Amino acid sequence: MEGIKIFRKPRLKEPYLIVAWPGMGEVAIKAANYLIDKLKAEQFAEILPSNFFYLTESVVKNGILRLPEPASNKLYFWKNRVGGHDLIILVSDSQPDLIKAEEYSRQILSLAKLLKVKRVVSFAAMPQAIDHTQDAGVWFAATNQELGNLLKRFNLQQLNEGQVSGMNGLFLGLAKREGLEGFCLLGEVPLYTIQIENPKASYSVLEALNKVVRLNIDFSELIDQVHAVETQINSLLDYLKLGPSAQGPIQQDEIEKIKKSLSQLTKLPLSIKEKIEKLFGQAKSDISKANDLKSELDKWNVYKEYEDRFLDLFKNNKEKSS
Repeated sequence: MEGIKIFRKPRLKEPYLIVAWPGMGEVAIKAANYLIDKLKAEQFAEILPSNFFYLTESVVKNGILRLPEPASNKLYFWKNRVGGHDLIILVSDSQPDLIKAEEYSRQILSLAKLLKVKRVVSFAAMPQAIDHTQDAGVWFAATNQELGNLLKRFNLQQLNEGQVSGMNGLFLGLAKREGLEGFCLLGEVPLYTIQIENPKASYSVLEALNKVVRLNIDFSELIDQVHAVETQINSLLDYLKLGPSAQGPIQQDEIEKIKKSLSQLTKLPLSIKEKIEKLFGQAKSDISKANDLKSELDKWNVYKEYEDRFLDLFKNNKEKSS
């Protein structure tokens, strides 16, 4: 496992490996990050990005061009203290180079076998001709029929034909080839909002997982985000004179208007606010921690709200040095 840096090797009980990469509606990423946050999962390893990711662009911020930050691929663990399966959670903020996807997956699967993973779980979006005010149904794709029959007991709908694209789907196929069973939970998203973050679909897949694994997670903060996003989509669709009957996805300029409004008006979970404040405190003492802080602000689309405070960190650090 040359591509993985392990800080500690946790002792786990028949763990489930949950994996998440960026995808449509950011369904997988939001669901996995919410799990990590609410369960207070601990990081124990990371995948070294230089082996599996390559640069495809430069980014421009405030008129200055630079290379993007290296891809983040972190592994967390959580011990189930009340019985049931422990969890390993892998969250990546980028899709790997597809040419290296098999080797990338093989490294993760080797670690999974070392830690005696029982099942692999991924999340994905399921574009449907539904209204954003409707409940998001959950579909599943399992690696064998026995597991599929188990999931049907929880009133989940089986995907009989189709494909699950990207790493959220590919990884399960590679896991099956290596002898591990698993399933993908797909949350429904409206066709006309496929490029907008969809907390409702993330909530639906987590609620389904909660039934299967019995994690007893508090979903109140995620539900608050669902209501806030739904309200803003309603008002923005009225403004744009678009509705659920519109054909095809919203155009890019309209998407940017929606994203901007949602980032300004969606409520930030209290736990995330506390995490941001903690990172500010760490960065004030150690400026190298500013990278972690910036990543967290960007992840929740709130950098603009904290920009002055963030830049002040560097001003104060410069004054200390002089």
